[in-house]
Amino acid sequence: MHLTLRQLKVFEAVARHLSFRRAAEELHLSQPAVSMQIKQLEANVELPLFDHVGKKVFLTEAGHEMYHYSRAIAGLLAEADEVIEQLKGGRRGKLALSVASTVNYFAPALLGSFCRRFPDITISLDVTNRETLLRQLAENEADLVIMGQPPAGEDLEAGAFMENPLVIIAPPDHPLASERNIPLTRMAEETFVVRERGSGTRGATERFFNQHGITLNTGMEISSNEAIKQSVQAGLGLGLLSRDTLEMELALNKLVVLDVEDFPIVRHWYVMHRRAKRLSPVAQAFKRFLLEEANTLLRPALPGAVSAAEDK
Repeated sequence: MHLTLRQLKVFEAVARHLSFRRAAEELHLSQPAVSMQIKQLEANVELPLFDHVGKKVFLTEAGHEMYHYSRAIAGLLAEADEVIEQLKGGRRGKLALSVASTVNYFAPALLGSFCRRFPDITISLDVTNRETLLRQLAENEADLVIMGQPPAGEDLEAGAFMENPLVIIAPPDHPLASERNIPLTRMAEETFVVRERGSGTRGATERFFNQHGITLNTGMEISSNEAIKQSVQAGLGLGLLSRDTLEMELALNKLVVLDVEDFPIVRHWYVMHRRAKRLSPVAQAFKRFLLEEANTLLRPALPGAVSAAEDK
């Protein structure tokens, strides 16, 4: 086969989007130019790489194989570029960062501080759920990932850089809002609005209450922190969220944190990547910045907080 890097780059974009139009937009090419590159590649391969069914595009068996190798080649080229930049010792570069949805409440402040030190870098930020973050780690799609407890059994390098306290929230007019040192067993009498199954917050919540022999009464499952806060404000139940999500609501007295025995549950935020991954100079700098400075920049450690078992 006589392939060009340009053909492989165009093919990878089309295969990833399963759309000639979206690939053309991403690559800043015309759609006919994209189609021409694909036709030339298929002619070189001597096999069709895409099936066209109506307006939809599907990969053929050969297309799936080519997609696998095109991604591997793109990864090697990106790694070569990172190594060359590292040898140059420059302060320019790109950082592909993926974070859990809760992290987005404080990520802009950290990124702002970091970018003021390195004004010539470019950052791509993906805010998504835990399931997608685990997939991105498995497929080595991001330079760094920030989330809660790292998954067990994965070959990852992870470092805790800041506490992640989980607290119980209620509307200001809730009967428990003014009480102090509320017994944990009292929570069995309340209804909770909770995150969806699979989320880090949901997992930590269930483990904590199971360890204390308390059955949590869940009224609603919601996949958004903002929707949980709105539901709690509306009186649909208590909530359990990271305190990092609550700054505005607490300041405006729209929500209160209940003073419950053994709370907050103190977990941690981790920055992680595949152990064998060669980090670019920018990624190394940002990882070091998080581990050494993030906690001090955003807040001091909570006094008297009770640590709880995290994901196991």
